[in-house]
Amino acid sequence: MIDLFPPFLLFVAGAALLPFIPNGHPRALAAASVPVISVYLIWMMPEGMHGQFTLVGQELTLLRVDKLSTIFGLIFSLAAFLGLIFAWYVRDTIQQTMSLLYAGTAIGAVFAGDLISLFIFWEGTAIASVFLIWARRTEGAYWTGMRYLIVQVGSGVILLAGMVLQYNETGSMAFEAMTLGSPATWAIFIAFGVKCAFPLLHNWMPDAYPAATVTGTVILSVFTTKLAIYALARGFAGTEILIYIGATMAIFPVFYAVIENDLRRVLTYSLNQQLGFMVVGIGVGTELALNGTIAHAFASILYQALLFMSIGAVLFRTGTAKASELGGLYKTMPLTMVFCVIGAASISSFPLFSGFVSKSLILSASMQEGYYIVWGILLFASAGAFIHSGIKVPFFAFFAQDSGLRPKEAPWNMLLAMGLTASLCIAIGVYPYPLYALLPYDVDYVPYTTTHVVTQLQLLFFYMLAFVVLMKTGIYPPELKSVNLDFDWTYRKLGPAIIRSVRSLIQAVWGALIGASLRGLNFGVATLERAHGTEGPLARAWPTGSMVLWIAVLLGGVLLLNYM
Repeated sequence: MIDLFPPFLLFVAGAALLPFIPNGHPRALAAASVPVISVYLIWMMPEGMHGQFTLVGQELTLLRVDKLSTIFGLIFSLAAFLGLIFAWYVRDTIQQTMSLLYAGTAIGAVFAGDLISLFIFWEGTAIASVFLIWARRTEGAYWTGMRYLIVQVGSGVILLAGMVLQYNETGSMAFEAMTLGSPATWAIFIAFGVKCAFPLLHNWMPDAYPAATVTGTVILSVFTTKLAIYALARGFAGTEILIYIGATMAIFPVFYAVIENDLRRVLTYSLNQQLGFMVVGIGVGTELALNGTIAHAFASILYQALLFMSIGAVLFRTGTAKASELGGLYKTMPLTMVFCVIGAASISSFPLFSGFVSKSLILSASMQEGYYIVWGILLFASAGAFIHSGIKVPFFAFFAQDSGLRPKEAPWNMLLAMGLTASLCIAIGVYPYPLYALLPYDVDYVPYTTTHVVTQLQLLFFYMLAFVVLMKTGIYPPELKSVNLDFDWTYRKLGPAIIRSVRSLIQAVWGALIGASLRGLNFGVATLERAHGTEGPLARAWPTGSMVLWIAVLLGGVLLLNYM
C-alpha cells in the first residue's frame, strides 16, 4: 500500500509533462519547481518504512525514511534545483526531461528499501544520464556516451548478479548492512565500486563528464557517484578495505589533475579525489566518520557543482575550457571569477567555507581510530586539492597570461545559480550546525578551535607558497595542448596493440595451414595427373570414378583443416 507519495514520482510526472509545456521561461519554471516541491515532501515525510507492496512474491519498499536517506534526498533535490536554474536558458527538450528523470531516479534509489527497487533506480540513473552526454550532438560525444552507458549498465548487471546470489544465500532482498565474504556481497560491493569510481574502475568519469553539455556536466557531477557513496554507507559501513581504497582514490587523481589542460577534466579528477575522503570515512565506520562522510558528500555536491558551473560559464562564453587558451577573464567575467574562487576556497578547506567543516570530521575520525598513515595521505591529498582546484582552476581560467579573450559576463540565470550555491558554501562554513543536525548521528564536534584553524591556515599558506615557487622556477607542469591518459591507456593503447598482435599471429598460423593444404592439393592433383595421364596405370581403368574418389578425399581434407 502506498501511504506516502514517493518524491521520485514527482520527477517522473514532471518529465512526462514537460514536453507539453511551452518552451522557454514557462518550461524552465515548471522544471525548477519540481525539486522545490520534492524538498517539501521529503522534509515532511515521517521516519519509517512506507510505500510497501508485494510483487512476484517479493516485498518491495519504495520509501525507507531515516536520517541517511533524508539528507541525501534533500541535497539531491536542492542540487537539482540549482542545476535547473543554471540550465534555465536551455531549450533542448531532451536535456530538460532527462535532467528531471536523472534526479528522480537517484532520489528513488536513496529511499529504496530493497535490492530490487534499488536495481531499477540504479539502471534508471544510467539510462537517463547518458542523454546529457549525447545532447552535445557530436560524434565524440556519441562514442563517449556509449562507453559511459556500457560501464553504467555493466554496474547494474553485476548488481543484479549479486542480488540473485544474495537471495539464494539468504532468501531476502532487503537492502541492509552486509559483510564481505561471499560471492554475493563481493558482486554487490564491486557494482557499487564501479559507480563510485574506485581505482582502475574510474576512467568513465574523466572520459564522460567533460564530454557532456555545459549544463549536463553540472547535473552529472551531483548524482551518480554520490548515489554510490550512499549505497556504500548503507551497505558496507565499517568495511576496512574501503579505508585503503579511499586513500588511493584521494591520492592518485592529484597527479593527473596537475598535468591536465582541460579544466573540466581537472575538476572531474578533483571530484574523484573528494570521493576518496568519503570512502575512507565509510571504511572507518564510526559515528564520527560516517557523519563526516555524509557532511562531506553534502558539501562536496555544492562546491563541486559551483566549480563546474563557473568553468561551464567560461566554456559557454568562450567556447573552450582549456587552460592553455584561457586567462585574463577576470576583466570581463568578474562575478564568475568570484564564484569560482569561493568554490576553490571550499574545496581547499579554508576556514569559513564548507569544506573546512566537513572534511575535518573524516580526518579527526581517522586519527582517533589510529589510522595515522591514512590521515597523512588525506592531509597530502588536501594539499593536492588546494593546488589543482583551489589555485590552478581559477588561476589559469581568470588570471595567468592574458589570452586576449573578452567575453561577456555569464547570463543572469548562471549567475543566479552560482550565487545561490556560493552562498550555501559560505553559510555552511560559517555556521555548520544546521547541517550537523541533519546527519545520521548526534554530532559532538567543534570545527572552529584555535589549533584546528591555525594549523589549517599554516598548511594552506605553505601550499600557496609552494605553488608560487614551482611556478617561478618552471617546475610546475606547463599547460600544454595534449590528451593525457591514465589507466584507460590499457584499453586505448595496450588493448588494441594486443589485439593486433594476436590477430597477426592467427593470420600467420591460418596462412601456414592454408598454404599446407594448398600444397597437399597440388600434390594430389599431380598424382592424379600421373595416374590418369595417357601413360599412367589408370589411363584406361574407370577414370571418372577414380577422379570422384580422389576429389572427395582431398575436399574432405581441406574441409577438415578449415573447420579445425
